[in-house]
Amino acid sequence: MALSNEQLQKYAIRLKTSRMRLLVNHSFYGMLLMHLKYSLDLECQTAYTDGEKIAFSPSFMDELSDGELDFVMMHEIMHVALLHCFRGTDFDKELFNIACDIVVNSNILLSNNMDKKAITLNKYGESMHLAPDGNEGHLYTAEEVYKMLEKSAKSLSEQKSRDGKEKEEENSNKNGKNSSSKSQKCKRNGFDDHSKWQEGINKDETLSEVWVKRVTDIVETVSVLDPSNARGLLPLSAKRLVDNLKKAQTDWRTVLNNFIQEDITDYSFSPPDKRFDGFDFYLPDFNEKDETVKDVLFMIDTSGSMSNDMIRTCFSEIKGAIESFNGKLQGLLGFFDAAIYPPEPFNTVDEMLKIPALGGGGTSFEIIFKYVEEYMLDNPPTCIVVLTDGYAPFPEEKVARDIPVLWIINNEEITPPWGKVARVKSD
Repeated sequence: MALSNEQLQKYAIRLKTSRMRLLVNHSFYGMLLMHLKYSLDLECQTAYTDGEKIAFSPSFMDELSDGELDFVMMHEIMHVALLHCFRGTDFDKELFNIACDIVVNSNILLSNNMDKKAITLNKYGESMHLAPDGNEGHLYTAEEVYKMLEKSAKSLSEQKSRDGKEKEEENSNKNGKNSSSKSQKCKRNGFDDHSKWQEGINKDETLSEVWVKRVTDIVETVSVLDPSNARGLLPLSAKRLVDNLKKAQTDWRTVLNNFIQEDITDYSFSPPDKRFDGFDFYLPDFNEKDETVKDVLFMIDTSGSMSNDMIRTCFSEIKGAIESFNGKLQGLLGFFDAAIYPPEPFNTVDEMLKIPALGGGGTSFEIIFKYVEEYMLDNPPTCIVVLTDGYAPFPEEKVARDIPVLWIINNEEITPPWGKVARVKSD
């Protein structure tokens, strides 16, 4: 049934008014909402976002008070800002949806002085906000909450097996009920539709990077407007959110999934290795299977602009990469400035650390790819990881010959024109 122009105008005004209220009362959320489009979807039962717009069912909007509408707006924009729309493809969808809702709702609760009315809808009740360990969800990332939910579901399943699961299933079937332990233990009471997230994942991959920049810029803007946060313009968790977003953007779960799809068939994304909390260079925890990542070519910039501390950081990151894969990462390590210092193979951390760092002149990235062309095409690297400050001309992408390239940059100023980019802080 089509809506009349008068009805469309009524809903549009209500959405704009909600956004204005949030700009006044919750500037951080209101400014984020300025970057989204809004629409009505007659086929939707409630509301959803795909990373570019927020869509509402008109009947769902009719059920909401102004305060409840503001909560739904905050809920949807936080899913986008936290990049939930662009993650979770390798997770159980039900559990990941629950984890995301817990994190989002808890952050909104924190922004409202822990007033639970702020996350309560008349029809749906109080929204979930506690992690399985009893702590508030805002203390964790969605992946960390997901891991807790997964563990809880597994424990419940094992307990039911011990207590006579077959009998319980028989009784359950007689009553016509679903006996799934996961759905009973972790049933989602969320109100929004997450099915559109896949559309967000399939969009241009730079959209998630755009949102990281938007959130970062807004945090910086609000911090300038209210340096001491005396007016409470910035939620207490906002800066931590930015840190988590940067981690998510440079997380190797995405990088390795793109680079080494055929070499790794099963690795855990939840959570990233905690040994790298001080860096924006993250790796997932590798599982206990036998697959080994091979032929990764690491090249460290040892030009004059790279200090000893910077080079030590590069070694530390490669060491962490190997350890995060429980030693199941093998490859070659080389160095370059204006010349190439041929890479040497390593199978363990100890072997990698024994490779001496050479260099000290100018910088040329092109020589890396010339070396690969001349000496490695018979057995090309799985991917090339270049650790550098980026202060040199970048060659054209074609020099990589379709070999995936990851640039690890130790500053915020340089952004390579092609390849994947992650950033790491130097000591």
